[in-house]
Amino acid sequence: MIFGQARGMDPSATGPADARWAVPGGPVSVAVVGSTGSIGTQALDVIAAAPDRFRVVALGAHRSVDALVAQALRFRPGVVAVGDPALASDLARRLPAGTEVVAGADGLAVAAATAEVVVNGVVGFSGLRVTLAALESGRRLALANKESIIAGAPVVARARRTPGAEVLPVDSEHCALHQCLRAGRPSDVARLLLTASGGPFRGRSREELAGVGVAEALAHPTWTMGPKISVDSSTLMNKGLEVIEAHELFGVGYDAIDVVVHPQSVVHSMVEFTDGAVVAQLSRPDMRLPIGYALAYPERLEVAYGAVDWRQLARLDFEEPDRTAFPCLDLAFRAGRTGDLAPAWLNAANEVAVAAFLDGRIAWSAIAEVVAATLDDYDAPPGGERTVDDVLAADADARRRAGTVVRERAAA
Repeated sequence: MIFGQARGMDPSATGPADARWAVPGGPVSVAVVGSTGSIGTQALDVIAAAPDRFRVVALGAHRSVDALVAQALRFRPGVVAVGDPALASDLARRLPAGTEVVAGADGLAVAAATAEVVVNGVVGFSGLRVTLAALESGRRLALANKESIIAGAPVVARARRTPGAEVLPVDSEHCALHQCLRAGRPSDVARLLLTASGGPFRGRSREELAGVGVAEALAHPTWTMGPKISVDSSTLMNKGLEVIEAHELFGVGYDAIDVVVHPQSVVHSMVEFTDGAVVAQLSRPDMRLPIGYALAYPERLEVAYGAVDWRQLARLDFEEPDRTAFPCLDLAFRAGRTGDLAPAWLNAANEVAVAAFLDGRIAWSAIAEVVAATLDDYDAPPGGERTVDDVLAADADARRRAGTVVRERAAA
């Protein structure tokens, strides 16, 4: 919802879809939604380092009002969005005159349509509306919210056909693939190779993982991420979701997408071409590199985020993932190959299971059990072209089923 009329704005403005905050010939206007999270704060670091190239015109977060206010006072955006409408009044009171405050899921979508480039750093399925708002407004979407393109694949695919709409992936692996694919024609591609760090439990057997706790699952050896993504990395579900995302982004079939464990996290992904040549993208783990790539494309930034010191790089190791210890990877392949709304069921079930694990209601090993049991009940609903309502209904159905399975596992 819109929280009141914009203060100090021209009331004749036709609305957010006209990108009224953009300055022709000036720095590229950027909206950062999920601005107080890991991706959002790093995106603002990249923007602050290149003030002649980028200008923040909108910020959005779900509940972190204190952090949102501090960001708004620093970057002076024209629009600030808060996902929780109950916090809008307090937010508006603390912002400078002339700042438009918007609230709720609609407010986050409004913020996403105000800029030339939209960074979607929202965590989870709730990022779908931001993704659709950006694409349907013909914007460039710097996408870190993989769940929206996975769960909402049928509707996102249509939105991508909007004139001007463009997706630049911010996930380090998909950003790497985007760069590597520039080395050849689509018809030259033999397969995509997504690299995985292996997470905090790499090398442990299924039996050794039976009693792992939350703190262990959150202790990622390479990346600093939020709790949900960290748990997904520990189960390899994050990599499974990225397989589906790669299929959706690049149109490559699942039989031509592989996952390889690479604990150093220096090779971020690779593309193998039909003649056997493999092109890889290497850098130190630093999310500011893919963020900057998505913001500046087709140009590159002058700041060398993630530059490798080749004198210190002693080795690069690769190994097959242990699919017995980490069954979530194959569950994602299964949902992807099933297609239609099955990825939405996979994503919803995983979000419910991860939340239950973080709350201490189920064991780490039960995450995959909850997802598998939920997927077993998936049945494609009748109908032709899917709508947003279809996606939302699938998400709700899967959450209800997953919630039941969680309660069964918790009571066992």
